Amino acid sequence: MKRLVSIEKAAEILGVSEMTLRRWEKSGKLTPERTEGGHRRYDISKLSPQKFRAIAENDRITIAYARVSSHDQKADLERQKHILEMYCANQGWQYELISDLGSGMNYHKKGLKKLLNGILDNKVGRLVIAHKDRLLRYGAELIFAICEAKEVEVIIMNQGEDTSFEEDLAKDVLEIITVFSARLYGARSHKNRQLLEKVQTAVNEATSGADIQP
Repeated sequence: MKRLVSIEKAAEILGVSEMTLRRWEKSGKLTPERTEGGHRRYDISKLSPQKFRAIAENDRITIAYARVSSHDQKADLERQKHILEMYCANQGWQYELISDLGSGMNYHKKGLKKLLNGILDNKVGRLVIAHKDRLLRYGAELIFAICEAKEVEVIIMNQGEDTSFEEDLAKDVLEIITVFSARLYGARSHKNRQLLEKVQTAVNEATSGADIQP
């Protein structure tokens, strides 16, 4: 006698999301039965974790992720994208390129959200980035932990120092100070403008000094 389970239970047995099961249904990889009310029911005897784990692996894609902090770094963004595309193509991987233009301390970037949603939905099998800091300034380890839990391979092409580290870090610090000073003094206050001018001057001096150090 067949034992039928709901889509929630089937997803739990196979270790995938319900959205993945719906996608497999559309592609003909797994067809459920239907109740009179139209609800999906799955024959538990046909739910082999080993079989569908292989399907899930083949179903997942490689994501190449690039990011810079500001518009004046667009040339660096294009360089990152080109390097990532060449690397993935040379490996023979099917991949999608996602890029962001925003602070490494901003967790709400459109591309980053898309990447995280893909990982959580088991659509991503591999993540390729140029440097760790291209993902997030702080918190990248949390993303890597999620990748490990979801069995997503992470490839960091350059383990050395990011050539734009000082510039990016300075911009991130300036962003933090801008937010807090606006809250403290008001966005248009004279004190706020004075503080930001001083911080901007210090940032410019620090980054200029970093460039000329031997």
